[in-house]
Formats: sequence, structure tokens, C-alpha cells
Amino acid sequence: MATVAAAPLLRLPSGISQASPRSAPLQEFDYSDVQLTGGDLRAQFDRVHTAYLALNEDSVLKGYRERAGLPSPGHDMGGWYDPTGFAPGCHFGQYVSALARFAQATGDPATRDKVQRLVDGFASTLDADNFPYMNTKAATMWPSYTFDKHVIGLLDAHRFAGISSALPTLQRVTEGAQRYLPPKVWDHDDAPRQTPWDESYTLPENLFYAYEVTGRPEYLAMAQKYLANERFFDPLAAGKNVLPGLHAYSHCNALSSAARAYLTLHDEKYLRTAMNAWDMIEQTQQFASGGWGPDETFVVPHQGKLCESLTRTHHSFETPCGSYAHFKLARYLLRITGESRYGDGLERVLYNAILGVKDPAPEGHCFYYSDYHPAAQKTYHPDRWPCCSGTLPQVVADYLRSAYFHDEDGLYVNLFAPSELTWKRQDGPVKLIQDTRFPEAEESELRFEMAAPADFSLHVRIPRWAQSGATLAVNGKTVDADAKPGRFAGLHRRWQTGDTVQVKLPFTKRREPIDDQHPETVALMHGPLMLVALEQALEIPRRALENGGELRSAPGTPRRFELPLNKRVQFVPWYTVKDETYTTYFIQT
Repeated sequence: MATVAAAPLLRLPSGISQASPRSAPLQEFDYSDVQLTGGDLRAQFDRVHTAYLALNEDSVLKGYRERAGLPSPGHDMGGWYDPTGFAPGCHFGQYVSALARFAQATGDPATRDKVQRLVDGFASTLDADNFPYMNTKAATMWPSYTFDKHVIGLLDAHRFAGISSALPTLQRVTEGAQRYLPPKVWDHDDAPRQTPWDESYTLPENLFYAYEVTGRPEYLAMAQKYLANERFFDPLAAGKNVLPGLHAYSHCNALSSAARAYLTLHDEKYLRTAMNAWDMIEQTQQFASGGWGPDETFVVPHQGKLCESLTRTHHSFETPCGSYAHFKLARYLLRITGESRYGDGLERVLYNAILGVKDPAPEGHCFYYSDYHPAAQKTYHPDRWPCCSGTLPQVVADYLRSAYFHDEDGLYVNLFAPSELTWKRQDGPVKLIQDTRFPEAEESELRFEMAAPADFSLHVRIPRWAQSGATLAVNGKTVDADAKPGRFAGLHRRWQTGDTVQVKLPFTKRREPIDDQHPETVALMHGPLMLVALEQALEIPRRALENGGELRSAPGTPRRFELPLNKRVQFVPWYTVKDETYTTYFIQT
């Protein structure tokens, strides 16, 4: 741990002790270890990186400089971010975090230099009291929310972009934020009127992260102070579903605090919390896309509320923010448990939510909600620079850390995407090259390059949707591996340069009901993909979908399907929709 000598940030409360953070059984790779080499994921990765590299630094810092009485060139960003906006300056840390991740991922000096300038420019606005907010509105309405973003931004700048000034700046920010943070963890319904949306219950994840990086016990104390035990974690750990009525994104995000608490405090309660909540979301809150939270709220289960939302709202899933929270929780649970089902959940949200968002517009308009209302279209949020402008680049950068994992003896393939991985082993580096057109195609080939042969295990995720039978072959010969759906199939051997593994995951079509009260209202799935109709609201005869159905691939278009009804209806994966009108759910008659 890198420890920075300084005065204590706050007085330690009684009952707070040192802790020894431990690693999960499975480890993430650095952003620099994985490269996307093609396909839709790489195309989106490059577009988002380019968009945020083009952020006007003077505009990003303008409100902070104005507050500090410094020269403030640049234009006003407007929208949520502006000094007079909904949440002034609250996304600054997320922009820094995302750019730091892109800097390590790409090795691009211009991206790293931009992180340096933003961190140092922000640090120059801190006054003698280290006031870290853009103005008093941000300090009184969004103290925890904004501080949390500053913490992740400065930690990532240090860790992924090598910014030496980031940790001293983090200490100053923490010292300055202390008098504005709440005395205890508050939820939305018991927070003071001036902080109705502040999210102190999300703070522990990044405070535990700060403790792990700096070794300072003050961060450990703060993390434990804001754990949402009594009203959230304790009942979830006991199996009580307290999700209905809660703000969906922020409370899913808070579950990553539970996972991080488990890794730091070694208390099994926090693991039970995260696992039970995942099951509750997956089984009672989830659309076919993997998204959840219509109108940003978890629904009461078993009352048909998800189906009701299809005609009640166009705000079905807060997509970049929700995907970011979903990805993080999935990675924590996959790493801790080794269970492939969390990779399945991540994959579902990847292809049916975040990959399909509209690119951010230069003036700051961003895709915010996925819409599962009949005859929907993809649109931008009316306000510039909303919260999803901060999570979008973070989650897209995290494609790299979601693709592969490792332990001491094995490599885990979680996502099927054109990519290259460098695994730094004690006995020499191993390079894995994945060649695939997934999800346009069902096959993927993994090829090894290494200086000398090495013994280790290769684990390949076999998704639960692969019910028609996955197959694995080594160097072209089918192997008798346990490739049952819903697990990692393991292959242990002495690998050498040129060895290949062929993976085939046959896609099958299936219908998924919206909820248990409306079994005839269904979405159509093809392997991992949610298909939507390029039509108005539909009723489809059951016979057209049973026993393989009448849905057929359109000639020459691998991602387009046709269903002959009174007229030929086209279905496409949701992530490929641009400006067309589409319908996600239909009634089978």
C-alpha cells in the first residue's frame, strides 16, 4: 500500500478497528492487459473515448474556478453540471475516472495528460478550507453524491493514470467535505429537505477503495459509518425483500458497498446481502434486457407492476447508470463466488442495454432511459450533462475488465468478443487471442501465444441460455468437457503456442414473460439477444413461436429476422436499433 503521511482526516469513532482487505478468489486484469480488437464493443469503446477526450477542460473546470475567484475561460456547459444547474459539478470525478481508465487501456499520452490537467486544475481551486464543491448548492444538496464521485475520480487518476498529485488532492477533498457530509447514513425518505436526493448509502464502496490504496484508517472509519445496515443490508441478508419503492440505480449501486465491505471486513452478512439482492432483482425486477427499475424505482413483485409499466411510462431502465451498477455488482459476485450466472447477468445487460445506447451528443445530451413502451424510439435526455454522462464512459471502459478473470492456476473467459489478453504469469506471459463475430455468430476461437509451454486451466463460461448444447474443441478435436449451461467449463492441460480452443454456443429462440402475472406478454430472445419488432404493438399467434416457430433469418442479414403474419414483421436485436420505431413486448394469442 502507498501511504501518504498527513494529519488524521477525522476523529476515529469507538468500535472502529483496523481491517485487512483481502482479494476475491478471482482477480480482475488491468485495463492495459485487455484490448478489444474489433466488433461493436470496440467501435463503441473508441467512439466514447473520443467523445470524452474532446471534453473542453476549461468548461469542465469553469464553475470551480469561478467559485475560487480564478480566471475562468471556457463556455458554460449548461444542464445539470452548471453552477446554476440541477447538480453543479457533480460528475467531475466520473469524467476523471473514465479518462484515467481509458488512459491505461489505450496507453494514449494525450488521455493521460488530460487527466493530469483536470486533477491539477481542480486542485488549484481548493481554498484554505479545502472546500471541494462547485458552490453551496452542491455542498448542501449533493454533499455525499459529489464527494463520492471526487473519490473515485482521484483514486482512479492515481491508480490507472499514475497522477502523483491525485492522492494528496484526495486528502484535501476529504478534509474539506467532512463538515458537509451527513452525521449518519440517510436514505431518501429520512434525509433533510435540502438533501432529498443525496446518496450517502453509496459512499462505502469507494471509501473502502481509498482505505485499500492509502492505508489510512480514517477512510475505513468513514466507510463503516455509512454502511446502510439497519434499513437495507440487514433485512436483505436475512432474505427480506426491501427493494420495492427504493430508487433503483443508487440502491443497486449501494450493493457494491456490501460486496466491498465483505472483502474488507470479512463479514459474511455483506456477501449474503449482495447475493440475496441479486436474486431478488433477477427474479422479481428484471426485464428481458436485464434492466430494471421503471421510473427509476424497484416495483412490488408478483403484482404485475412490470407489465403495467409498459404502458405507464417511457422510462423503463436508467441505462448507463443502471448498467454501471449492474456490471460492478456482477463482477464482485463472480469474483467472490466463481459462479458463472453473474457473468450471464452482465452479458445480458451488455448486449441488451448499454451497447445499444445512442452516442453522447457534443453539446452534452445523453441517452438516459431505455424504453419498453410499445412503439418506442431511442431518445436523449432533455437536459445536458445528466448523471448518465458520468457513468457511460466508466461502464464502457469496464468492458475490458469484464471480459476475463484469473486465479493462481487458471484463466476465466467471461465474454465472447474479438479481443487480446496478456496474462502476466510467474513462468512467463501468456497471450490469448479471441477471434469471433459474436453475437452475430455462435462460434469463438481462442488461440494461445507463449514463450514456453505452461500448465494451467482454462475456464469458459457456458451461458444458461445455451440449452441446446455447447461444444468445446481443442485444436479442432471435440473434448469431453463438462459444458453444461450455467457453469464455467474447465480444460486443464499443458498449453503451448498455437493451441486453439473452439467454442460453439448454439443460439435458440425463446419467449420470456414480462412477469408472473402476465405470462402471455412476452419478449423474444435469440441466444443472449433481446429481439424487438420494428412495428407497433403486436399480437402474435402462439403457433408462430412454438417448436422453433416461424421466425427466420432475413437473407443476407445475420442480425435481422422475419416473421410472416398478415404482413412480414421484422425483428432485430435491440442494440442494433438506431432511429426506428420498435416494440419490445407483445401478446401471444
